[in-house]
Amino acid sequence: MPGNRSTLRPTILVTGAAGQLGSELAAALAAHGAVVACDRATLDLANASRIVEVVREVSPQLIVNAGAYTAVDRAEAERELAFAVNARAPGILAEEARRSGAVLIHYSTDYVFDGTARQPYDEAAAAGPQNVYGESKLEGERAVAASAAQALTFRTSWVYSLHGKNFLTTVRRLAAERDELRIVADQVGVPNWSRGLAAATATLVGRGLAYLAGRAGLYHLSAQGAATWFEFAQAIVGDTGHPRVTPITTAEYPTPARRPAYGVLDTRRFAAAFGFSLPHWREQLDACLHAPPEPPRH
Repeated sequence: MPGNRSTLRPTILVTGAAGQLGSELAAALAAHGAVVACDRATLDLANASRIVEVVREVSPQLIVNAGAYTAVDRAEAERELAFAVNARAPGILAEEARRSGAVLIHYSTDYVFDGTARQPYDEAAAAGPQNVYGESKLEGERAVAASAAQALTFRTSWVYSLHGKNFLTTVRRLAAERDELRIVADQVGVPNWSRGLAAATATLVGRGLAYLAGRAGLYHLSAQGAATWFEFAQAIVGDTGHPRVTPITTAEYPTPARRPAYGVLDTRRFAAAFGFSLPHWREQLDACLHAPPEPPRH
């Protein structure tokens, strides 16, 4: 899998390539380089030595880390594994990027915040994760920042797609099985289509690695608007009237991990740095529901 530095097309290593974001990135980035897509079988991010081995074998000019431990509730009981994948692995990738002069793109989450705000969080807002998943992702952000690598960290939220296990696919499955869906209506955030996130990333990569390196830092990459899970579910079900979507409180749907009550991200820094923003979340959802499940191949 060695990269070829003589070519104008950079070698791009994508981790987590079987996931809902990674699979979209692997497809979207193929227009801008030679993509080496690694799923967990090829590159287990819990295996530190394997990370170093693969990065040095591939010799990428760009590393896009879409791999993550995302089982928020299970992380409460699997803290060590969550930290290995979400905290230690990004740090190792960043160190390898710094060593070789590669650029790193890494993704994080609104769950690094405590959810007590009532206006969108900007990048300078104080972090205060309420669960192990958020703690591990924050530690990953900090490891990337401390590495001195040419790295861009993009925080996003409520990622969904038409494949895999996520809120959209779960609501659609349950809608076909039940007459009523009881959905939490007191948590506010922003749904983000994985294909929209991948397209935005590909736009930036298409501007060149020097462009990315010159804009290293932390950014909020998210659709516009805001919604509760209840409103998101209503939008997925549509106006059919079936099933009935009923709002409930967080207290009525207890989970092992605490969720932030508010996780809207302020995206103005991203827009100022890169000259564009993602569309409103409802526009993205409509596009998703009318798109083929699998990403287009370039």
